[in-house]
Amino acid sequence: MVLDVDFVRAQFPAFEVPILQGQAFFENAGGSYTSRFVIDRLTRFYRERKVQPYAPYEASRLGGEEMDEARARLAAMLGVETDELSFGPSTTQNTYVLAQAFRQWLSPGEAIVVTDQDHEANSGPWRRLAEDGVEIREWKIDPETGHLEPARLEQLLDETVRLVCFPHCSNVVGEVNPVTEITAMAHAAGAFVCVDGVSYAPHGFPNVGELGPDIYLFSSYKTYGPHQGIMVIRRALGEQLPNQGHFFNAGTLYKRFTPAGPDHAQVAACAGMADYVDLLAGHHGIAGNAAARTAAVHDLMRTHETRLLQPLLDYLKAKNSVRLLGPADADARAPTVAIELDEPGEAVAARLAGHGVMAGGGDFYAVRALEAMKVDPAKGVLRMSFTHYTTEAEVQQLIDALETEL
Repeated sequence: MVLDVDFVRAQFPAFEVPILQGQAFFENAGGSYTSRFVIDRLTRFYRERKVQPYAPYEASRLGGEEMDEARARLAAMLGVETDELSFGPSTTQNTYVLAQAFRQWLSPGEAIVVTDQDHEANSGPWRRLAEDGVEIREWKIDPETGHLEPARLEQLLDETVRLVCFPHCSNVVGEVNPVTEITAMAHAAGAFVCVDGVSYAPHGFPNVGELGPDIYLFSSYKTYGPHQGIMVIRRALGEQLPNQGHFFNAGTLYKRFTPAGPDHAQVAACAGMADYVDLLAGHHGIAGNAAARTAAVHDLMRTHETRLLQPLLDYLKAKNSVRLLGPADADARAPTVAIELDEPGEAVAARLAGHGVMAGGGDFYAVRALEAMKVDPAKGVLRMSFTHYTTEAEVQQLIDALETEL
């Protein structure tokens, strides 16, 4: 089955905007275009339902129902129970709240494993717990390849480790980590697992229930939706951790780790992401329950992206003037491609803009990963990231621009 890219692009109003015509978008790791379903739901909520939800009058009832719909449908897509999914203002904020819960729950001398491959959002909040006597152990990447070797994690695990934190894939290395294998190792040692899925979920929503982690986090503004952080916390862990919400909400799992009131309109609009996945499934003749449809759409997206990614990797690998971070095999990574150059990444990104290529330069909050790979964060990298709505012509446009500017 081949992804119908023309049909996909028709679901994103950005591709109809005159100012974006001819512009190839290669900064999707920073945030994706928004699907029309999300935009329509957000607009409708602000026009018709911008009232306090869950009251008995009609506008309020409909608003609350849409919020509940978003939670239920996304949880079903991810293979988890409805109340195991929570919304928050961002993944960074959600992780910080979780870290505060672990701060209360852990005892001095107990340990957390973090990596130096992560975005700082899934590293810094956990590392700060050292101030309270929690031991922080670092699972280090290979300085040449950026690879996280599971055997190195095994050497860090013992009965004092309570939590292992790592990314599904890094936002600069791009390699897809074996979540199920790593989770099984951690669980066998008696530890819980927290996975940062921010850089993976845009390339196909994962079945978190099958992968097995206890916490899975991602950002809906990178999965074609509004600016929310979405987190799955499985019941076995969520009911043990201290409540971080209002005391009277302690009995509701999805409210225990969202101390701030939710953004009603954006939560409701997240149902538009489920609308989009369902539309793609129907268009491509995919049937089954929500998790099955989502899995098939995930595979459609990944197959398309992998086919487009390999020529770009081949081109970069052959360039003596650049250092490609992460695998050169498209099957092993997400289409988030960072390269080290002799000059700052931002300078090259600025020149690429003259060719109608929208890319980014900098450290991308992955300072620890860059330092571990001996890349100066002040110089940063050039990052080119795309997703399933990208076309072959746009990838060629990028390669042609690189050939001129590198």
